[in-house]
Amino acid sequence: MAVETKEKKKVAAGFKPLKDRCFVSYTEELERTAGGIYIPDAAKEKPQRGKIEAVGADVKSVKVGDLVLFDKYSGSKINVDGTDYLIIKEEDILGIFEQ
Repeated sequence: MAVETKEKKKVAAGFKPLKDRCFVSYTEELERTAGGIYIPDAAKEKPQRGKIEAVGADVKSVKVGDLVLFDKYSGSKINVDGTDYLIIKEEDILGIFEQ
């Protein structure tokens, strides 16, 4: 069961992050060398980007809809209806992309 947001994107129904946690949608970015070889996700250790879908009551620096940068190994991964999400603490967010 899912609920629609303003952008018509489905997120887990009734899910509200607690305290200083954020609910983030993200994609694994494929990286390719100059020679055309794809680097597997396990070999990458760079930060990822995602979109804030929901925030807990204690979150002050980000809001729903922000595009953020976070470390690859931050938070807990979950999959809802075939979409990958991450639950991370606000302190694990490295920055916000200005739009």
